[in-house]
Amino acid sequence: MKRLFTIGEALIDFIPEEKGTKLKEVGGFEPQVGGAPANVAATHTILGGESFLLTQLGIDAFGDKILDTLKDTGVKTEYITRTREANTGLAFVSLDHTGNREFSFYRNPSADLLYHPSQIGGIEFRADDILHFCSVDLVESDMKSAHETAIGKMSEKGGTIIFDPNIRLPLWEDKVAYQKTVQSFIPMADIIKVSDEEIHFITDIKEEKEAISALFTGNVKVVVFTRGPDGSQIIFKDGTKFCHPGYTVSTVDTTGAGDAFIGAVIRKLTESEYSAYSTLAESGWEVLRFANAVGAMTTMRKGAISSIPARHKVETFIGGL
Repeated sequence: MKRLFTIGEALIDFIPEEKGTKLKEVGGFEPQVGGAPANVAATHTILGGESFLLTQLGIDAFGDKILDTLKDTGVKTEYITRTREANTGLAFVSLDHTGNREFSFYRNPSADLLYHPSQIGGIEFRADDILHFCSVDLVESDMKSAHETAIGKMSEKGGTIIFDPNIRLPLWEDKVAYQKTVQSFIPMADIIKVSDEEIHFITDIKEEKEAISALFTGNVKVVVFTRGPDGSQIIFKDGTKFCHPGYTVSTVDTTGAGDAFIGAVIRKLTESEYSAYSTLAESGWEVLRFANAVGAMTTMRKGAISSIPARHKVETFIGGL
């Protein structure tokens, strides 16, 4: 079976009990396990794949909660380490009336940022494996170096590397440094997943088509472009693309929807007998239809991992339209 490895943060999202309230005015929160790499790994596993998360947690109750949730979900946790040197990361979230979010992060540093490159040493990647990463943990830290080590090892084996920048501006004091860091990691990936809300920041180009073209640098062969409720596209370097309009649902919370989307894309890649590129080139529309359904269904409940739908429910959802 093709395997997925995700690297980066696993944290607790504190989701507000009510919508339409500014973060400073929220009266109560519900803790949910989150962090994009954890969400992607969980989505891939819930949809039938095999996932490994590479991260570090504090030796605290929140770390215990994350580990228990991931194990219950089926994510492989043997490469998750624990430390007393820092606490597990926390993120407090507020929701407007449409389910969109405002974040406040607590990590100075958090345990995941102390994940050392040496902890990648014992992992044996294979040519049919996929490595997924985001930008939240690319601040100057041991974890950034661990990303570089993992990417290098996966490249040597000929595996597929997917970069979803997943921009979180509140986590970076220096926005120019953030932009340059993201730009420096783009050429290392085979596939880039980017949203319409973040592409201008990443590329510094206002015109959308030109901005997407600018992402085809280094090893990049495919761009997966999302538009929130307006669907998504798979775009190839030669200009070929697939489009799917997405689905209209009653949105409760958008937390983790983009992670669920790319986790579903990856599941389509790992269940295919063909390479990632060939699968997208031959079945791009079907991949988007499936991933858009998973992403949309995730917004219908609170939280990220807790809202990921089972495979049979996704197929029922698609079949009922």
